Amino acid sequence: MSRRAEVFADRQAAGRALVERLRSAPIPSGSSEGATHDRIVVLGLARGGVPVARVVADALGAPLDALVVRKLGAPGQPEFAMGALAAGQVVVNDDVPRRLGVSPEQFQEVVDREEAIRIDREQRYRGGAQPVAVEGKTVILVDDGMATGSTMAVALRAVGAAGAAAVVIAVPTAPDDAIRRFTADPAVDAVVCVRSPEPFHAVGLSYRDFQQVSDDEVTRCLRLR
Repeated sequence: MSRRAEVFADRQAAGRALVERLRSAPIPSGSSEGATHDRIVVLGLARGGVPVARVVADALGAPLDALVVRKLGAPGQPEFAMGALAAGQVVVNDDVPRRLGVSPEQFQEVVDREEAIRIDREQRYRGGAQPVAVEGKTVILVDDGMATGSTMAVALRAVGAAGAAAVVIAVPTAPDDAIRRFTADPAVDAVVCVRSPEPFHAVGLSYRDFQQVSDDEVTRCLRLR
């Protein structure tokens, strides 16, 4: 049986819907002080998650930053994801490198190249500003949607390594299996999702306007912080 869901007009509309869902769900803090606004940081997964995260950060009165996640494409076969990285944290997709015949040296070359791109993009997005500190804070990880959850998994690992006290995953749309995956993850304190279409084919199908987000738009969103 299929479960249809009304689509979002655009990422800003999705952000507003996500805010309403967040307001009705207690936000964990990882502290006896509670999740006050000065203890919350919103991180938008660049690029598509940043405009959604901008709406969330404004509504919560919280600082916003961008988190760039880079896919680790196999040498000569970039469509095959060996894993992903974010903020110096690397997640490998099972034994994909071995099955593709990628040596440890080749794998490290890909990691080094993608890490350099990640650092360059985050610096350009911030315009020279320092990253927003997440240590001891409640971090709300926002994307414009999840399909497999692989991108969110590496983002989760990155904020955990940075010392986040609590982590909330917040997305406008995702399949039920991705939601269950993170709900069961002990590193995740809460999962907030507005709509879960069934069957779930692609994130973009939950939007009327799903144009690619440009680097300039990400930069504009961060300058408003």
